Amino acid sequence: MNTAELLVKCLENEGVEYVFGLPGEENLHVLEALKNSSIQFITTRHEQGAAFMADVYGRLTGKAGVCLSTLGPGATNLMTGVADANLDGAPLVAITGQVGTDRMHIESHQYLDLVAMFAPVTKWSKQIVRPSITPELVRKAFKKSQSEKPGAVHIDLPENIAAMPVEGQPLRIDKPDRTFASFASIRAAAAAISQAVNPIILVGNGAIRALASDAVTQFATQLNIPTANTFMGKGVIPYTHPLALWAVGLQQRDFVSCGFDNTDLVICIGYDLIEFSPKKWNPDGKIPIIHIGANSAEIDSSYIPTVEVVGDISDSLNEILKVADRHGKPKPYSLTLRDNIREDYEQYANDDGFPIKPQKLIYDMRQVMGPEDIVISDVGAHKMWIARHYHAHSPNTCIISNGFAAMGIAIPGAVAAKLVHPNRKVIAATGDGGFMMNCQELETALRVGTPFVTLIFNDGGYGLIEWKQENHFGKGRSSFVHFGNPDFVKFAESMGLKGYRVTSATDFIPVLKEALAQNVPAVIDCPVDYRENARFSQKAGDLTCKV
Repeated sequence: MNTAELLVKCLENEGVEYVFGLPGEENLHVLEALKNSSIQFITTRHEQGAAFMADVYGRLTGKAGVCLSTLGPGATNLMTGVADANLDGAPLVAITGQVGTDRMHIESHQYLDLVAMFAPVTKWSKQIVRPSITPELVRKAFKKSQSEKPGAVHIDLPENIAAMPVEGQPLRIDKPDRTFASFASIRAAAAAISQAVNPIILVGNGAIRALASDAVTQFATQLNIPTANTFMGKGVIPYTHPLALWAVGLQQRDFVSCGFDNTDLVICIGYDLIEFSPKKWNPDGKIPIIHIGANSAEIDSSYIPTVEVVGDISDSLNEILKVADRHGKPKPYSLTLRDNIREDYEQYANDDGFPIKPQKLIYDMRQVMGPEDIVISDVGAHKMWIARHYHAHSPNTCIISNGFAAMGIAIPGAVAAKLVHPNRKVIAATGDGGFMMNCQELETALRVGTPFVTLIFNDGGYGLIEWKQENHFGKGRSSFVHFGNPDFVKFAESMGLKGYRVTSATDFIPVLKEALAQNVPAVIDCPVDYRENARFSQKAGDLTCKV
């Protein structure tokens, strides 16, 4: 047995189902070992796509997704997806090939110090320098990747080490014990919650990672506290719940902003500052905050909790419920906002304008998708509209990259989502800009049998940047954001996929239903009316809070 074979045994021991990646000269031995493994190797068309697949696999399963590249340009191509997983709290293990240790001391073909290169974008980055350390290094990599807060790790395997004979076995997987909050912190949190007049809950992705959705919903319901979620916290509380205030996180004010303007206590549950800067909702740092999470709060001048409840989130919420008492308290102010939020959402239900308004497109998408179906959003103007208007019944049914916010994640992410949940409908929602960054992975989707729908919000440009430019410099002052596109329908058909073009607002739902029924990936080209961007900015600027 050589080191590469031992490495693969260790991956099997960790429960790895898929390795996403590209073959290369310096990972030949690993690929050979995978041939005789229970692990399925998914050959992608670009290393970035492989990393995004591993990233979304990690988000959906809680188990580290694994991606593999060769050295040099293969490894540098992985970087964006690895960084995305790390900032978004998704467990991922990246494995790279490397030159032999006998030529690392000199200038060498394709050689870069990959351990140093990956260190800033991972939780941990190490090289296998001796065959015998492989079991320890792999076990540590997965343990660090999957421990809260999850993230990316990197293993570098030189080609001569990979080929060396070795004896050894994978290490036993230890199950970490749950940690629980102190009673003093629970009692202090309960006292603050009991006294607050207008509390509001802000829930983030940490609650999803902790599988705390039921506990959060019960907590909010019993204490009658309205709940907003970050972009990455969608579905923690069902959007149909009478206390749900839907998403926060837009850079502009929205109805829910009034809730934070008029609160006397924000209860942050599983909230990471990277999801929505506290400087947006607590600029003066004066709002009292309770932090409930698996880890202590990050240091920020706008986020200094009066109480930190650190431990298992579900247990913490259940214990607070036992001692908190809000009987006789008036309805919190934020509840008055729900009618406005709902009315704004529903007003687009029958809009027949064309090109289709993004609000209408997303409203109709919600009508077609079931409670457990999955939407993966790319990054662009459409992401802001999806964040605001696509609401989730349950966790991990709307995936938005918002820590790193990387364009190009939707299509490879949808491949991973369909592998994890083959019986659910999956939509990759993307702009035309993001589509052209990783559209090659549609061939991967066809080859591995993952039929999903790619919905292109087509505006012929980088719509989000144009929106930002015009907000900053004035209407009509955008620059360098427009481009041409291929015929997306013909593009899809040339790859053996189904291609559709939406020509009216009434077309969309039947086209989407037909596309989702196909047994091959499908692409829908839908012109979108991004004049709504400027209208929303105007509306946000005019927003006043009724007290």
